[in-house]
Amino acid sequence: MNNIVEFMRQTAQGSPAQIALEDSQQQLSYQQLAQRVEVLANWLQQRQVSCVALHGGNSADWVIVDLACHVANIVCLPLPLFFTPQQIRNCLEQAGAELLLSEELLLPGQCKLDLEEALPGVAAWALPERFHCWELPFNSSNQLPEGTQKITFTSGSTGHPKGVCLSRDHQWRVAQSLADEIAIKQPRHLCLLPLSTLLENIAGVYSPLLCGGTVVIPSDAQRGMLGSSNLDSWRLLQCISEIKPDSMILIPQLLRLLLAASQQGWQAPTSLKFVAVGGGRVDPQLLSKARQLGLPVYEGYGLSECGSVVALNTPANQRIGAAGKILAHCQVRIEKQEVVVSGACHLGYAGMPDSWYPHEVYTGDLGHCEEDWLFIDGRSKNLLISSFGRNISPEWVESVLMSEPLLNQCMVVGDDKPYLCALLSASSAVNEQQITNWIKTANAQLPDYAQIRQWLRLEDKQLLPYITANGRLQRLALLQAFDTQIDSLYQSHPQTN
Repeated sequence: MNNIVEFMRQTAQGSPAQIALEDSQQQLSYQQLAQRVEVLANWLQQRQVSCVALHGGNSADWVIVDLACHVANIVCLPLPLFFTPQQIRNCLEQAGAELLLSEELLLPGQCKLDLEEALPGVAAWALPERFHCWELPFNSSNQLPEGTQKITFTSGSTGHPKGVCLSRDHQWRVAQSLADEIAIKQPRHLCLLPLSTLLENIAGVYSPLLCGGTVVIPSDAQRGMLGSSNLDSWRLLQCISEIKPDSMILIPQLLRLLLAASQQGWQAPTSLKFVAVGGGRVDPQLLSKARQLGLPVYEGYGLSECGSVVALNTPANQRIGAAGKILAHCQVRIEKQEVVVSGACHLGYAGMPDSWYPHEVYTGDLGHCEEDWLFIDGRSKNLLISSFGRNISPEWVESVLMSEPLLNQCMVVGDDKPYLCALLSASSAVNEQQITNWIKTANAQLPDYAQIRQWLRLEDKQLLPYITANGRLQRLALLQAFDTQIDSLYQSHPQTN
């Protein structure tokens, strides 16, 4: 899909009234979106920009900039809002970004463009006032593998994220594969995750557009996202109820929030046909409960290096316990229990020539395949080996503990230890006895060597610095931050199995 503008115009001819993008400020038909994207793409080409960094909250304008970079074949660098100023600067340098579009004044002392001069007669509608435009003293030559059109930075476990380089063709192949597999005609998709998250960018914007659908993009405030550390769950639920989408993408933490609300009387819109959940293993019991409560939730699996989604369950093709059916655009094999993906490879990492042009992606995930179905058993680097020689995947135990919407977060520890412990958090409405009772119930579903013997309760705000954009806990960082408390769990209760 090299010419998205032409595709949108063809869609507009067939359905002239169809809305492509909708946010709190505007509604854009496919024809209007095509015009906006083309004007901005032409301006970027005229300025001979090679790499544009994009820093802003969810909006239709964010999508316009992203699509304009596609049309102009210019590298787009989406920057997560939760990145620190130092992380942002590292990303800009690694990518060689020459232009920064930001809703915030990020770079005092740099050269800020006057948009009225830069886009005479066009700035007011082609590049909205929401963005400050900065020229940067960087250069992308020799920084990126040839063919790079998007750089998505993984959050990683350190302050130095890696920039995954993706081609334009790769992104649209994934989007088309998802559109074919999900098969909802003209879906109304609600973007709940940040657009800087590759999963929402590709599966939540490109794929619905390829189906002639409408992408609804509420602001952070409309979604109940209060800064980087708070969530207004009532506002989030109201947003979903008001928009009445056909599809959404959730991380496991949001799924548990919706399940808890459903158990308390909230009813999901009857319009919902497909809710994808990714970002971590999901216990089959949790999925079953979601279905019973009217949430058509389907698990998927992927990673940035593969252009996001690799396997997916759908209403037409689903299998209990599987991460999903392997999508048509890629192939998966298992090597020494590790999942290896081909046919959907990134181009390498920004500023790391030794990583460029791989033929396969070694995912670091442990798994197995049954025909065209992929099962994920855990992360190879997370594998716990008890002092009694038992190999235990923490994700397995965690999925059981998280199968009820009682806990907000949970991480199992116990490498080279005689038994397992858990770091966990829960709502203030949940008391210690409830947690104790639930862990006892969960343990009954596990063999003795995989049961939780002790646990440490943490506040959600204590865990926030260690949570990635897709809701995963940064295990190594957590182990280091709470090593004293973890040691005390073993010193005060020495046991053997």
